[in-house]
Amino acid sequence: MHLSDYKWFAAQPAGSNSSAALVVRRLGLQDYEPIFKSMRYLAEHPKSDRSDEIWLLSHKPVYTQGQAGKPEHVLNPGGIPVVQVDRGGQITYHGPGQLVAYLLINVRRRKMGVRSLVDLIEQAIIKTLSDYEIEAATRPGAPGVYVNDAKIAALGLRIKNGWTYHGLSLNVNMDLSPFGNINPCGFEKLPITQVADLVTGEEELLQSVSRKLADALLQGLGYHPHYGLSSSEGSRATQVG
Repeated sequence: MHLSDYKWFAAQPAGSNSSAALVVRRLGLQDYEPIFKSMRYLAEHPKSDRSDEIWLLSHKPVYTQGQAGKPEHVLNPGGIPVVQVDRGGQITYHGPGQLVAYLLINVRRRKMGVRSLVDLIEQAIIKTLSDYEIEAATRPGAPGVYVNDAKIAALGLRIKNGWTYHGLSLNVNMDLSPFGNINPCGFEKLPITQVADLVTGEEELLQSVSRKLADALLQGLGYHPHYGLSSSEGSRATQVG
């Protein structure tokens, strides 16, 4: 996989913020393992002058089992592969129609703690959902974002050499049935929901949610929103592809 083959833009720091350069890449629908290997390679071979990155994409059907995962939570995967990964957390499902955002952030350079980054990610998801009049919240002891009692977004990170990788998954407009073949995030019979089941009349929902989430993450990290720019602000954004 060549990252340069996909659309990307360089985020613009807000105000007097002197944040490190940040690139946002849109990678479309991807197999899981090449993406996993690519982001792990970047964390294992750090470069001090490399830009932070956010990758926005969806995956072909796959279960990923985190470091805390237990085999008994994989009930009946059928023909969907189960991939052991090095993020935190337990088992979850990725598939088409789910928005995934991977954050490759040099937290050492930013002097940012892991808890602060997790809070930032969760609040970006909550802000994104609020734009669709969906009231979402976090739950103590259960990372992720919930609507009432149903989970709508999961997250898990790994830090190596001061760099984060992995990130979040937000259910947008997908087939949720594969979640029934696992105990999502290690919770038996955990209800799962998605944006499409909570809104009406939205077209190109995955693209719309992707843009709103990208802007929310950018603002949380100290950059101008990209997709929500007014025409006068648009000249500050650099886009390629």
